[in-house]
Amino acid sequence: MGPFEHPQNSYYAATANPFGERPALAGAVTADVCVVGGGFTGLSAALNLAERGYKVVLLEQARIAWGASGRNGGQVNLGLRKGPEDLIAAFGQERARALFGMAEESRRIVTERIARHGIKCDFKPGTLHAASKARDCGWMQDEIDCLERQFGYRGARYLDRAAVRQELGSDIFHAGVLDSGGGHLHPLNYALGLAAAAEAAGVQICEQSRVTRIEKGTLNRVETSGGAVSAKYVVLACNAYLGDLEPRIAGKIMPIANFIIATEPLSEAEAREVIARDVCVADTKFVVSYWRLSADRRLLFGGGERYSTQPPADIKEFVKPYMLRVYPQLAGKRIDFGWGGMLAITVSRLPHVGRMDNVFYAHGYSGQGVAVTGIIGQLIAEAVAGTAERFDLFAAIRHQTFPGGTLLRHPLLVAAMLWYAMRDRL
Repeated sequence: MGPFEHPQNSYYAATANPFGERPALAGAVTADVCVVGGGFTGLSAALNLAERGYKVVLLEQARIAWGASGRNGGQVNLGLRKGPEDLIAAFGQERARALFGMAEESRRIVTERIARHGIKCDFKPGTLHAASKARDCGWMQDEIDCLERQFGYRGARYLDRAAVRQELGSDIFHAGVLDSGGGHLHPLNYALGLAAAAEAAGVQICEQSRVTRIEKGTLNRVETSGGAVSAKYVVLACNAYLGDLEPRIAGKIMPIANFIIATEPLSEAEAREVIARDVCVADTKFVVSYWRLSADRRLLFGGGERYSTQPPADIKEFVKPYMLRVYPQLAGKRIDFGWGGMLAITVSRLPHVGRMDNVFYAHGYSGQGVAVTGIIGQLIAEAVAGTAERFDLFAAIRHQTFPGGTLLRHPLLVAAMLWYAMRDRL
């Protein structure tokens, strides 16, 4: 299964809702759609397809949400990784508005599913984007203006340095954007809730069922060591764990490592001091730090760069200095959890979505996967059903292959990322 095989010290795993292991695929079965991958993309697609009446089998190589979907920062952020002005510059106003509109629809999908299926995942509203550099202040104000004028979005407001200090209890930020939409949640419990909803809709979930081969044809055959699924349609939802399963698209994404720590529970006063409104936070560095409070008032902090598929010897000590740069007052707090995993980025930082005959794929969310996967799963179901206009808005985004292909992309990315990381420090 590769690096980070077991998130042994994950706060999410320690506080997961009950979800018993599902049996592995055994023997030959047939379905309308075979979904490969049990994370947010696969679960969202499977749920949407089953709700439309399709017979769906979902194959997960380990456990549901074993990858990034069960380990991430849990942030449901605004828009896509490209800001509104960049979207307009790249795609024109009409298409940019459509892409942004679907990203906003995706955030609504998250909250609606939580409510409709009674998913207990500690959702809290609100996000804050904190300016790490003085020059960020100008574009942040321009971005809010663009959101209002071009996209009709009025949920974001600008915070000056004093206001950010009041919100975050830290002196290092120059400004910020406080967004009333979106929010944060327990990602593993959200994924487990989606899995339960998918099963209730008729999806057959098979865990410990790593796909070894896909034989493509009028009826695709998806093989594991224990059996095979014959299905007209296949959905590849593997993200950073795609490997060599489909070489034609593997070079469009880059798996990178990310790490999070969780402190001991803070007092109510301490929690209000670090994040006054209980929103989730991310800064503007190229190597982003991000943090939020858990339901039991722990500070969950993600930060630090490592361009290797192997975790550091001590994740807690690796991430802690990044937390203390923001909150030196937490130096005496115990770090109870530290874990890591792999996510996938694209060159453009926009998701790579498409179709090869009757094989659909979506991956490379570049840190925006908690929210965006909601709409992507819906678009895949629409396309399978024969209505692909909205799917094609994402599928038409041109994506570069990482230089060097799958063999050399990692060392070349390391060189580039180290350069930008050095710029962050300077």
